[in-house]
Amino acid sequence: MTSSALLESDLRDRILSDPSTVLEDPEIMRALIATNQAQMGGNVVDLRGIAMERLEARLDRLEDTHRSVIAAAYENLAGTNQVHRAILRMLDPVEFEGFLKDLGGEVANILRVDSVRLVLETVQSKDDPAVKRLGDVLSVAEPGFILNYIGAREGAEPRQVTLRQIQPDQAEIYGESGNYIHSEAALLLDFGEGRLPGMLLMGCEDPHHFKPNQGTDLLAFFAGVFERTMRRWLS
Repeated sequence: MTSSALLESDLRDRILSDPSTVLEDPEIMRALIATNQAQMGGNVVDLRGIAMERLEARLDRLEDTHRSVIAAAYENLAGTNQVHRAILRMLDPVEFEGFLKDLGGEVANILRVDSVRLVLETVQSKDDPAVKRLGDVLSVAEPGFILNYIGAREGAEPRQVTLRQIQPDQAEIYGESGNYIHSEAALLLDFGEGRLPGMLLMGCEDPHHFKPNQGTDLLAFFAGVFERTMRRWLS
């Protein structure tokens, strides 16, 4: 026997001992099917080959869906842990000034946003010393400003969370950082009966960080905890 024949015999024995290695290799199976169809001629329809192609396409789609579901699950889990850590940090301060300053510091870092601003509607002057002292995170506005800012329609129930891209020219709200903010999450805050509303803004330089088609459940939960915490400070 020649060396070529010995090699072919060895390969044949390996395939016969473990045929699953051939069946599980998509490229080999495609080559075998193509060879079989070529030998059958163009006038014969191989239903088994067609069925296998369709099954293979469906399997590819299922694998893509499977990977997408797993990736989304990991992303949701990471987002949940992130929001939980931010809330725990937000509840640490024992003084109101420290509570607000933490928003623009550790809380913003945990949430991986470039700016966090609290907007309060008030009839007080913007020259109030407390407002000036906390100007890095606190902004005040006239009554009615917040609903107009988030684009709420008159007579309609406003959304608690608004995600959108914005033009980087929001110095009135974000201060100096407004020159590079391209996307934001606007969280509408209810401080209780008899009090004007508030708004928590999370701004990012990345224009794709906050988009309208993203889920808002975690941010709505964060807003709910924040507004309840603010009610205790305001009381």
